[in-house]
Amino acid sequence: MSERRLSPLDKLLARADNALRTLTPGTIQAERKPAHASPAPDSPGAGTLPSDKRRHVLGLMRINHTGEVCAQALYQGQASTASLPHVRHAMEEAAREEEDHLAWCEERIQELGGVPSRLNPLFYAMSYAVGATAGLVGDRWSLGFVSETENQVVKHLEAHLFQVPQSDLRTRAILEQMKADELKHAVTAKDAGGADLPPPVRHAMTLMSKVMTFTTYRI
Repeated sequence: MSERRLSPLDKLLARADNALRTLTPGTIQAERKPAHASPAPDSPGAGTLPSDKRRHVLGLMRINHTGEVCAQALYQGQASTASLPHVRHAMEEAAREEEDHLAWCEERIQELGGVPSRLNPLFYAMSYAVGATAGLVGDRWSLGFVSETENQVVKHLEAHLFQVPQSDLRTRAILEQMKADELKHAVTAKDAGGADLPPPVRHAMTLMSKVMTFTTYRI
C-alpha cells in the first residue's frame, strides 16, 4: 500500500501542531526514561538541594529546555525544505527523539519549583527560520549544521554537568542521557554526508547560543 502524499496544507498543519505541542507545557510525554534516573521526583528533588544551588540548577535546566525547544524548531525547519527524502525523514526522526529531552527538562523544572522560559516562542520562531534556511542551502550543509549544533550542545551539557551537585542524581541522569543522544545525532549527521561549516558560521552559532543561555537562565 503506497504512502499517502501530504498536501501543502497537511504539511503546514503538521508544522503548526508541532509548534503548539512544543510550546505548550505538559503536551509532550517522554517515551523513554533517562538511564540511572532516580525513581522518585524528590530523590533527590527540590527539597534536598540548598536554595542557592536549587535556583542555579533550575536556571541550567531552563536553558536546556529552551535548547530542546530550539532543536524541535531547527529539525522541523530543515525537514520542511530538505530536498532528499532520506534527509527529511532523518530530521523528523531526530525531532521525535529530542521530544524525550524536552519532556525530561520540563518535568525537572517543575520538580524544582520553576517554569520554562517565557522567551521560548521567540527562540522557536528564530530557530525554525534558521533551520529552513539551512535546508534551502543544501542537504550537505543542512546535515553539517545538525552535526555542528549537536556538538555545541554536547559541550554545553558537559559544562552543566560540571556545575550540578554530585548529589543531584536526577538532574545528572537527565543531562548524561541527553549528552549521549546528542552525540549520536552529531555522528549520524556527519556520517550521512554533513559538510564542515565555515568558521564564521560556527562563530555566529556560538554567539546565538550565548544570547539564548544568558536570557533563558533569567527569564
